[in-house]
Amino acid sequence: MTLSTAATKTAPARGPMTGLAVQLCLLAALGATLGLTATGVLAGGLYGLVLCGLLGSGLRRAGMLALGPANAVTLSRAILVGGVTALVVTSFSHPVSTPALVAVAGVALALDGVDGQVARRTGSTSALGARFDMEVDAFLILVLSIYAGDRFGWWTVALGAYRYAFVAASWALPWLNAALPPKFSRKVVAALQGVVLALVTAHLLPYPLALAALVLALGSLTWSFGRDIAWLYRAGQVREAARARWSAPAQPSLQAQPALAS
Repeated sequence: MTLSTAATKTAPARGPMTGLAVQLCLLAALGATLGLTATGVLAGGLYGLVLCGLLGSGLRRAGMLALGPANAVTLSRAILVGGVTALVVTSFSHPVSTPALVAVAGVALALDGVDGQVARRTGSTSALGARFDMEVDAFLILVLSIYAGDRFGWWTVALGAYRYAFVAASWALPWLNAALPPKFSRKVVAALQGVVLALVTAHLLPYPLALAALVLALGSLTWSFGRDIAWLYRAGQVREAARARWSAPAQPSLQAQPALAS
């Protein structure tokens, strides 16, 4: 069976385009019920446009003709993150409903891991799906950390900025791009960021306790990134040493030459 070039080019775009349409519908619903500002709607719309554009590009590069069930769940989470983005940007100039913000962000956080389970059960795990899930999580943490910054100080943005600073550093330091060994503690630290930011966003903790929780979250994240960077550096040094050994010219033989006959 052969696939036409037209089908290969157009099929992957259906999922992202549908996602963009749903994103705009969600923004319209939030605007009608909660009163989003024009800036908030614009931020949410731009987020959705960039999200779906990058997703479509990723699908084409991976040669995938459809999203699949797991990526569809991740896209649903990503669309909710667009709603959170619009609400947070609106909060800069206009009060927003805290229960609504917590509800939208809470559902997005609660669905984290569901896409992974769906992928494993349906046999549809992929590098694209893992990267998609990770980037959605990272952006949600960034947006919530910005929201927390308005109350606790802008140092909280470091909770969301660590990931992007790491990516930026990897452009100049290629050894940071190496694969890391799986670590359960890394997952625990990542989950802690979401839990703490959700509690802070919902105003469920007294100010001193919320501040202490944010400091703990930032401290654990700093430790996790520091440990991973140290491991990547050591691994890079080992690779460089091995490469130097293999590329070094062979040493001349020191064996004695046979004596010439007289």
